Amino acid sequence: MEASVNSLDGNKARSIQLPHAFSEQVRPDLINRAVNAENSARLQPQGHFALAGMQTTARYYGAMSSYRTGRHMGRAIRPREKLGGGAQGRVRRIPSSVKGKRAHPHVIEKILIENINAKEYQKAMASSVAATASKEYARHQHPSLPLVMSNDIESIKRTKEVVALLERLKLDALLEKGAEARARKGVRRSARQTIRPRTLLIVVGEDKGIIKSARNIPGVDVCKVEDLKVGLLAPGGMPGRMTVWSESAIASLEEKIKKMKLM
Repeated sequence: MEASVNSLDGNKARSIQLPHAFSEQVRPDLINRAVNAENSARLQPQGHFALAGMQTTARYYGAMSSYRTGRHMGRAIRPREKLGGGAQGRVRRIPSSVKGKRAHPHVIEKILIENINAKEYQKAMASSVAATASKEYARHQHPSLPLVMSNDIESIKRTKEVVALLERLKLDALLEKGAEARARKGVRRSARQTIRPRTLLIVVGEDKGIIKSARNIPGVDVCKVEDLKVGLLAPGGMPGRMTVWSESAIASLEEKIKKMKLM
């Protein structure tokens, strides 16, 4: 499978042979599984203080080792605060009492990460890469898929130059979509409206200024090929994100996929 390499002015410079990953079968089920595994790896274990609700003067009121309820007194009100003069204080230490311990607290030992085999993750990565070149799964139809740029794109150091390049590549519709969603951010307070759109991805082999210059464009993500994740190529588990590749990223993609695994 071949692809055209475009220069910064948008014209075709030459053709290159694409790696085998672009010819893989698109597997949405594997991609969704890999994205769920990546998202679960970012979860933070929750645990509560072991003595929460137990730091109190309340003690069991009555004969120790005696579980009889007594006259007009149930076992639930036995742990009371110790007050002077033999008075009975407030009930503490039990989940049903005010400021008592939690009945079923979170445990830090709970397994949150959804593991995935290394080869399965590599297959999902190759599948998500192939979806960027598939007109069936592409979210944004472009005349040349996959879109490969010369290595000069890695040296762009100004944001307006990146915007001008994307307009020459006829990707201005994605920029307008990202800007429109950002403008609506303060209008509605819904959490769904405040999520930043992820319309375009730029993958480079080496960062010579492109990451800093393009990271502030709404909807645009930039990463090196060694930092590539399935979640970047298929946000939300949906394959076919519009992706711009640099020539050096294409050259090292196959080798990187063979070494990839979910950390």
